[in-house]
Amino acid sequence: MSKEQKHPTSTLQVYTVGEVGERPWGVYEVIALGTQDDGQEFCEKRITLQPKQILSLQSHKYRTETWRVLEGTLDVIINTESHTLKAGEEITIPFHAYHCMANLDERKICIVHERQMGICREEDIVRYADHYGREKRIENESTKKTLHLYDQLRSKL
Repeated sequence: MSKEQKHPTSTLQVYTVGEVGERPWGVYEVIALGTQDDGQEFCEKRITLQPKQILSLQSHKYRTETWRVLEGTLDVIINTESHTLKAGEEITIPFHAYHCMANLDERKICIVHERQMGICREEDIVRYADHYGREKRIENESTKKTLHLYDQLRSKL
């Protein structure tokens, strides 16, 4: 991790293995936590997206994420690119990248294994748009194209 990506001491509680978080889009369960040999934290989650649901468009200053689809089909936005992943495929979200995931299927859930590397706390989420109204929309020159992709994805729900 570079110097600018080192995270500050967190004042929020670290995830715990077995922790379950219910969200408007579905649920996550923390399945593993730890520290690598290089001192970097990691957190692994099992994310279940309900049919026709989308997460917020967000970024992280202090972590990267790798998403591997276990079941179903996952639509992903990373910065100004759209991707569709099927079971067995994975994608990595770099530091500071605008990103979101969605399950556009009408009936099937989508299950994703997420591995976070870096700070493993909810406080590292910056939301730019949220389908469920949890945050105000943040639109500026750098988010404009990505927000357009997000709106296109939302229109398919």
